[in-house]
Amino acid sequence: MKTYSSRQLALYSSVILSFTAGFLVIMAYYINAGFLTILLFLALFIAVSYFILQYMLRRYISDKIKPVYKTILDLPGGNGPEGETGDLPGTTLSEVITDAEAWARKQNREIERLKELERYRKEFVGNVSHELKTPIFNIQGYILTLLEGGIDDPKINKLYLQRTENSINRMISIVEDLESITKLESGELKLNMEKLDIVKLVEEVFELEQMQAAEREVSLEFASRSDRPVYVKADRKRMHEVLNNLINNGIKYGKKNGYVKVGFYDMEDHIMVEVADNGIGMEKKDLPRVFERFYRVDKSRSREQGGTGLGLSIVKHIIEAHNQRINVKSKSNEGTTFTFTLEKSR
Repeated sequence: MKTYSSRQLALYSSVILSFTAGFLVIMAYYINAGFLTILLFLALFIAVSYFILQYMLRRYISDKIKPVYKTILDLPGGNGPEGETGDLPGTTLSEVITDAEAWARKQNREIERLKELERYRKEFVGNVSHELKTPIFNIQGYILTLLEGGIDDPKINKLYLQRTENSINRMISIVEDLESITKLESGELKLNMEKLDIVKLVEEVFELEQMQAAEREVSLEFASRSDRPVYVKADRKRMHEVLNNLINNGIKYGKKNGYVKVGFYDMEDHIMVEVADNGIGMEKKDLPRVFERFYRVDKSRSREQGGTGLGLSIVKHIIEAHNQRINVKSKSNEGTTFTFTLEKSR
């Protein structure tokens, strides 16, 4: 459809209105119109002028706005129905403005989301780089020491080869943990759901962690010991990983003569599992980020304790893969409590 400039529309409107006015004047002249007839012709002229100007203005505004509106509809996130041609909806400009404002708000939200993703990507890449750089530099230093003569000293070469192996194992752990998170996020890692006794599983983890707990003088306890098994529906291997990460976390950041307690609470169709310690705890500002990859509350102490910085992130992804949620509450110097639910097994 042909579009017109403002000058063209003004010219066409003037010509049409002039012809209309001239026609009415001639009609009034030939019929010897009286005062009332002239008023009638004047009213008719005003009405015709109104509709002509309305049409011309609407046509002009429509021609200018239509390309913008069509662009909004064609862009991802446009609100137009499938097969929309870009014609202006309804009869009022307000509907166009409403659509444009809604589209703008949606695009602003998308921009903010992309900014957040970019921030997260940069932070993630930086964290991965830092976590891998440390063991790589360590390995480089150990090898250089051996090449510069240390290999001839049995005490030095054995010590440095052992340290090199530890650094390599740390890199392998980081890569394996990242791979686990990626598989959980993509749904590639399938859960083997089965009926299992969560109490017995905790006992197995306690036995596994008992030596480390004894070294740090932290006791492993049940908050309320049940003589009967507590059956839940879960993936045994992944749930063992969850419990091991949470209990190990409590041991690492526990206080001397402290404790890590595990409790179970009946919630009709679910069992709530609580893992609590009376360790160093966390500040309130750290709680929203505690499940982020590589996030460390106390970076210096975290690296001294070992680990990849991915444990709690893996825990969160495993619990969510079970269609459940995990929560954390903590106070500095008072301790931390993690709670999550599991579906009961009948």
